[in-house]
Amino acid sequence: MAGETHLSALLSGMRPELHAGGYVFVSIPGAAIPAGVAPVVTVAEEEGLTLVLRKEDADRLGLGYEYVAGWITLRVHSSLEAVGLTAAVSEVLTRAGLSCNVVAGFYHDHLFVPHDSAALAVRLLEDLARESHAGPGRPAAG
Repeated sequence: MAGETHLSALLSGMRPELHAGGYVFVSIPGAAIPAGVAPVVTVAEEEGLTLVLRKEDADRLGLGYEYVAGWITLRVHSSLEAVGLTAAVSEVLTRAGLSCNVVAGFYHDHLFVPHDSAALAVRLLEDLARESHAGPGRPAAG
């Protein structure tokens, strides 16, 4: 099944899901993932391998980090060619003063926001979905 490309359908159909726990970004030398670690994201960079993993795993391995995030999955099957979803989500979170690190998976977009504000971010995104579903000039349901 192809992903959705229409911004209005993406926004009105997204169901943000907050995963339990805190997630951190770490960088390790080389390209090998340490044994016993199950990262949710990996990015190979010249400086090392970036891992996004549960905070508890980083603490257990003594891996340093600076930022603890909440992980939100936008439960809508977005096409990798879709235009505007990241911008719309970023705009809402920016107005609330929340940083957002976005990772696109094949099926869904994943947001990493400040852990202490993750529930607020979900509410803001749910509001955006409701407003998008209502459309211009119509009251949001709920």
